[in-house]
Amino acid sequence: MGVVGVGHLGKHHARLLKGLDCDLVAVADPNEAARAHAELTLGVKAYADHRELLGKVDAVSVVVPTKLHRDVASVFLENGVDVLVEKPIARTAADGQALVDLARTHGRVLQVGHVERFNPALRGIATIAESARYIESHRLAPFSFRSTDIGVVLDLMIHDLDLVLALVRSEIVSVDAFGGAVFTPAEDMASAIIKFANGAVAHLTANRVALKPMRKMRVFSKQGYASLDFQTGQGMLVKKAPGWDFEKLDLEQLDRAQMGDLWKFVFDGLLQVENFALDSGNPLQEELVDFLRCVRERARPLVSGEDGVAAVAAAERVLAAIDKNRWQ
Repeated sequence: MGVVGVGHLGKHHARLLKGLDCDLVAVADPNEAARAHAELTLGVKAYADHRELLGKVDAVSVVVPTKLHRDVASVFLENGVDVLVEKPIARTAADGQALVDLARTHGRVLQVGHVERFNPALRGIATIAESARYIESHRLAPFSFRSTDIGVVLDLMIHDLDLVLALVRSEIVSVDAFGGAVFTPAEDMASAIIKFANGAVAHLTANRVALKPMRKMRVFSKQGYASLDFQTGQGMLVKKAPGWDFEKLDLEQLDRAQMGDLWKFVFDGLLQVENFALDSGNPLQEELVDFLRCVRERARPLVSGEDGVAAVAAAERVLAAIDKNRWQ
């Protein structure tokens, strides 16, 4: 394995790979300080040019600025190297599709680093998520001075766009969005309402100039709803109690005076409420483990190149809608 880009995120890819079932042989980064840090802490060779890794690696993690994703990943795919490229797959859906086509032509594994897909909390809400009809998410972060080559839609909202597409699995029929720049030339805050062919609706908000971080998501379906707070590590799952058929329940005939505690009647009788702590596992490590498995087994990744392209295509529709409502 090799890692291209060992800055803020890439150094964690390299650190984790060093402890996994693979041989991390080298990293590449044009920054001299980053190379020196990698050689000192990981004991691997560090190169200034990523092309120096060719012939030395079977697979790479590409963790470079988004604008470089297509060029860097293409070099490896064309030379028979499997690639995990960080999200978003590329700056445009067309560039992402070019990588998908290269991977298919050369028979290479192409995985995209949408790490939220590996969050164990999503498995806990599977029964709700499978039939999701309304999804609401808030992803806020203080300004970090990173990823300034893209706006908040491709930087932060892309996580939730990928999650929503994975949960709903239906064609987007309309997008309405609003956003604008605060500190950077690109949009720093954005809010989008996305409607799907199966009737599902998603309302996504992203902000990278917030005072405090927030990562919350709520998922509603006929089976109940789930509320996840990734910042505090807490979740709540509300489902209909077994044996209750709400469609046959005659609410007009219920004698509220005889119910006693109405809250207890609803939440102990009609509904089941489960509070749980979100698993404190390491989604990035799970992502890397899955990539290594796919390389060995020649399997399709959980987050494929096609998934990455779909997320960017959705982001482009959000950006087009924002452009119609651009701040003056």
